[in-house]
Amino acid sequence: MQLLRGANPAVTLFDGDEPVALASVWRVDWSLVGTGTAIVLWHAGEVTVFGDRPDLGFWLASSFVRHFPEAEGLQWSQVRFDEDPVAVELDLSEGLLATSRRLSVRIWEPMGERGFQTDAFRLDGEDHALSLRLAPCRRAELVLDGQRIAGAPRVTEDAARPQSSAFLADQEEWRR
Repeated sequence: MQLLRGANPAVTLFDGDEPVALASVWRVDWSLVGTGTAIVLWHAGEVTVFGDRPDLGFWLASSFVRHFPEAEGLQWSQVRFDEDPVAVELDLSEGLLATSRRLSVRIWEPMGERGFQTDAFRLDGEDHALSLRLAPCRRAELVLDGQRIAGAPRVTEDAARPQSSAFLADQEEWRR
């Protein structure tokens, strides 16, 4: 059963070994809960969903982001919703700019693009099928209420398979 189709770029910023922020940007072209855009932000021990559809935002945060490997070990508080519509501009060859009134997420300098597919992505203890186009990136920046959140993505510049905690993801499809 198809659950969602769209895009989900994301970044985890680190200060040394410690994660300081996680932003998961969503452009949902189709889902069981409808369409729309949202940003799920973990920062300073708080989780906030920015968007204009609370039902979609809470579903993305609790059914997906909370169970992603990037969220493992983070203090996950009760999710708050901020009625703050999100605009998403995404190009796998250039980068991402996602903006709302209070938050902007910028991810850029892609290090190539590749496909990813698995039938065993665990979400809340259950296997899901996931396919997407992925582009790890060198740079990322989060600005909340006009203040840049300190930190940088973790980047491994391997010519064969570069990796980063900042990445673009498009043509994403989730199935159960």
